[in-house]
Order: sequence, then structure tokens, then C-alpha cells
Amino acid sequence: MKDFSHIPVMLNECIEGLNIKNGGIYFDGTVGGAGHSYEILKNSSPDGRLIATDLDEDAISFASAKLAEFEGRFKIYKSNYKDFEEVLNSENIEFLDGALLDFGVSSFQLDCEERGFSYMKPNAPLDMRMDKTAPFTAEKILNEYPQSEIAKILKIYGEEKFAKNIAKHFVLAWMDRPLETTGELNDIIKAAIPAKMRKEGGHPSKRTFQALRIECNRELEVLKNSLDEFIEMLNPGGRLCIITFHSLEDRIVKSAFRENENPCICPPEFPVCTCGRVSKGKVVTRKPILPSEEEINENRRAKSAKLRVFERHSGA
Repeated sequence: MKDFSHIPVMLNECIEGLNIKNGGIYFDGTVGGAGHSYEILKNSSPDGRLIATDLDEDAISFASAKLAEFEGRFKIYKSNYKDFEEVLNSENIEFLDGALLDFGVSSFQLDCEERGFSYMKPNAPLDMRMDKTAPFTAEKILNEYPQSEIAKILKIYGEEKFAKNIAKHFVLAWMDRPLETTGELNDIIKAAIPAKMRKEGGHPSKRTFQALRIECNRELEVLKNSLDEFIEMLNPGGRLCIITFHSLEDRIVKSAFRENENPCICPPEFPVCTCGRVSKGKVVTRKPILPSEEEINENRRAKSAKLRVFERHSGA
């Protein structure tokens, strides 16, 4: 297997955000190249434990080898992070001292042509699955979804202003034959976007590839449905750190953190709270932590990253 190259984003900031302690129990929802996991285990020595998940079998193999020196203190499951409660139950773990979710696509996945994640690999299949055993691919979206649904996905998940025209071009193209490669996808996008607008916001295919990846893996749906449960599973003083890479993810995290800090739904004119909803903790990061200029220069893929941290109340 090729080296699972992935530079952990905001590594020091994440370790500081988790407020790691010796003997703590931690969860890494996307183990990837194990950069974050390695530091979590190192900083929680000698007795800290780490439970990690990932859908990518290549990532799991590489991470298991990288973490071998901590044998007996970690376990990696092939699972979606949303199923963390089931994973923790199998380890007889009730609560966590910290959890980290990193929603970046690894450098290995982007650079591995057959995975179809990158618009820079024109001969790749239209795959984009985090889990290579899953039946649903980007090719199915493009060749089976109606035009209106494709346009909706591109507009919402990709924030693509030419979503309707790109979707129209997709449908016209597969009337002749099914779309099969990322190169075909690039050509259609290029034809659908006015020439003078193609340079705005980077590569013209960037937003469409992002949208298709999110839909293929149900990323935002999974994120939105998991945050409250993660906060509930934290020990008093435990922290949840989340790294996002685009505005839709960040908006979901920001909203969930705010609602768990202040869940009251009473009208503002009420003198006292009567709804009975109790705060679960506090938002540690009033504004998201951003990567330094030095990190961005070393790893351009960190440029859009944002880190937010939530801490469970000591008495919650």
C-alpha cells in the first residue's frame, strides 16, 4: 500500500483544545493518517486510551501501523463516526474525556486516482466514496438523479452559482451515454460556466466536486445528527473539538454548540426560564481557531480549516 500521506491540520491547536490528561479516554472520528491520534496517545500517556473510527480501509491499515508503539491503548474500528455509541459500547466505555472530528479529505484520498475525489485526476472513475464497499457513488448521482435534484445539491452543498446550468449540461451529456470519469465531469462544468467566471474561487470544478462528495457520503446529514450525542457522552470537563473545511459544516457546528450552551426556548420577555432546558456546557472558542500563515504555507489544504471547541459543564 502507498504511504497514507496526510498532514494533520492544526495539530497543536487540537491537542491544546482537547485539554488532554493522563489516563483519559478519547475518540478520533476520522483516524486518517493518525497524526492527531498519535499525539493524543502520546499526551495521555501512560494510561490514556483512544478509540478511533474510519471508513477507509487504507487509512485503518496505515494508522494501525503508525500507532503500534501504543499497543493495548488504542482500537480502530471500520465505522462511520456517527455510530460512535455502538463502538464505545463494544469497548464498555460510557463517557469520554474528549472527542475530535476532522472533516478534511486526506491527501492520500485526493491523490489516489481511482478514488475519484480530485478534479486534478482527469482519468479517475466517478467514485468519491469514503467507504469503498458502499454501493452509492458519485456516478450514480450524476446518471440517476433528476436535473432539479442535481442542481439543488450543487447550489446547497457546493454554493455553486451556476448550479442550474451545470445540472442541465450533465443531463444533456448522459442522454448520449453515462458519465464515467472525472475528466468528463470537468469538461461539462467548464462548458457550463461562462469563460470570464471560471477563474473565480479557484478551479471551476472545485465546488461541484465538493457538493458531489458531500451528497455521496451524506456528510452534512451525519454531522447534524451526531453533535448533541457527542456532547452528551462527554465527562464533566470533557471537550469536543471539530475541524471543518467549508461554511456549511461550520454553520452546523456553530449552531449546535450555541444551542447546547444556551438551550432555553423561553420568550425573551420572560423574567425567568420556565422551559426547564439546562445548559450542557460552554463554547470555548467564541470565534473559530484558524490555521497560522506558516501552516497554510506548508499545507495549502489547511487554508479553509476552522476549529471549534465545546466543553461539558463540570456539574452537567
